[in-house]
Amino acid sequence: MELILAVDLAGGLVVHGKSGDRAGYRPLTWGIAPSAEPEAYLSALAPRYLYIADLEALEGRTPQDGLVRRCAAMVERCYLDRGCRSPDECAAVEGVMPIVGTETAARAIEDLAAYPAGYLSIDVKGGRVLPWGIRPSEMLRRAAALSFEGCILLNIGAVGTERGLVREKLEEMRACYPGRLLYGGGVAGTDDIRLLEKVGFDGAIIATAVHRGTVPLEWLRRGHPC
Repeated sequence: MELILAVDLAGGLVVHGKSGDRAGYRPLTWGIAPSAEPEAYLSALAPRYLYIADLEALEGRTPQDGLVRRCAAMVERCYLDRGCRSPDECAAVEGVMPIVGTETAARAIEDLAAYPAGYLSIDVKGGRVLPWGIRPSEMLRRAAALSFEGCILLNIGAVGTERGLVREKLEEMRACYPGRLLYGGGVAGTDDIRLLEKVGFDGAIIATAVHRGTVPLEWLRRGHPC
């Protein structure tokens, strides 16, 4: 199972937030972070895999594509959510795995069929998928018929909270989708990592737990639990 470092970029810096409240995100200068400057940050943490959320692009401002390319070059694989609103936008940055987020990518679920590849991020808040308000399990069943290489179940409301995970919900969602499935949001520590692995998820996107010391940095550097 992959362990993937989550990095939110805003204003050219690594920022940290909680529960998807983007207006409250602040430069990440605590925990094991030596600097909020992205390249220095990544040099120190040295993750194998990276997930970047370009918050500038997600909010409809100028994408930070140059910075993203430099960061992506520092890891083995980089997943990028830049708020794609069309298939063409997803192809704008070479050398990354594009993420198509339900929050921004389509007005209707049927429009997702226009995206030929990448990962579908099922963006969840309050237990419902943005922007349509359906249950995550229903969205995963629909995603099985689409052309994506995998899905990310992103619990936006739990990001940065270390809230922990519920086995029954994870098992239900894993059963709804046959392809590669990653999870992000609220992972509290190694017990949650082991739970995701046991239930059959293919990866976990983490950040806060690493800075709090509840997931070893060495796991992140190896790219999998040890």
